[in-house]
Amino acid sequence: MSPGSTATPIALAIGALLISMVSYQCGASLAEHLFPQVGAQGATAYRLGFSALILLLWRRPWRRARSWRDWRVLWGYGLAMGAMNLVFYLSLRTIPLGIAVALEFTGPLVLALAGSRRLLDFVWIALVMAGLALLLPLRLHAQALDPVGALYALAAGVGWALYIVLGKKAGAACGADTVTLGTMIGALLVIPFGIAHAGTALLSPSLLPYALGVAVLSSALPYSLEMIALTRLPGRTFSTLLSLEPAIAAMAGAALLGQRLSALQWLAIMTIIVAATGTALSVQRPPLTEPLPN
Repeated sequence: MSPGSTATPIALAIGALLISMVSYQCGASLAEHLFPQVGAQGATAYRLGFSALILLLWRRPWRRARSWRDWRVLWGYGLAMGAMNLVFYLSLRTIPLGIAVALEFTGPLVLALAGSRRLLDFVWIALVMAGLALLLPLRLHAQALDPVGALYALAAGVGWALYIVLGKKAGAACGADTVTLGTMIGALLVIPFGIAHAGTALLSPSLLPYALGVAVLSSALPYSLEMIALTRLPGRTFSTLLSLEPAIAAMAGAALLGQRLSALQWLAIMTIIVAATGTALSVQRPPLTEPLPN
């Protein structure tokens, strides 16, 4: 296998991950418009419920048999996805999008720290930590940051870390059907919470366009693209590349929700982007004798 043929799948995986992050944050911004009508629980039910329906109709995974071992890892992946989405949307009720994503990112950051061995890796991780420290207004505005919302965001970080670890295993076992089946399982977890909170308000026709938009932008599209990246990039590289997420969230909040950014926050964004770019450029390619995932 030539170096060029090895680099192409890596570039594809990085591009897919970048698009998925932009889509995800646009969907999260759109979801906040549903909170007054159906709450965070209802918005999460819309998101995963419609996403599962779209993916099931498109992929039709029932045509392919699965072993008991495949379903075991799929259930872990799907439950992690559902719980992560639910607690993240609960955090958005009281804290800004950029801060919620920065706190949520502690999960992938722990994975990146745990797997680091090279000095260069620690340089990128140090930049990520510096950027997050600047982005979080904990020191100057500690009283303004809702502690319950912050705890929900940190819980979402645990779910995110589990999503990465279990998603990589599920993707290796189940291939292209992983996102579809995982989203279906996640929907089974969150829909009861949405019904219990919002009841018949979930059936309002006027909310359907928003619900479909959230489902496509926040789940169906980004999770499908993320699976491409998960099965082609090392876990450490995938986790550190996700450092772009708080920056994208802050910019989405400014553009779509009218959240103003300070100069210090823009400095944090640039620091995180430099770290993510450095990680992308220093990806360790697999040996030429090692086959790449399909």
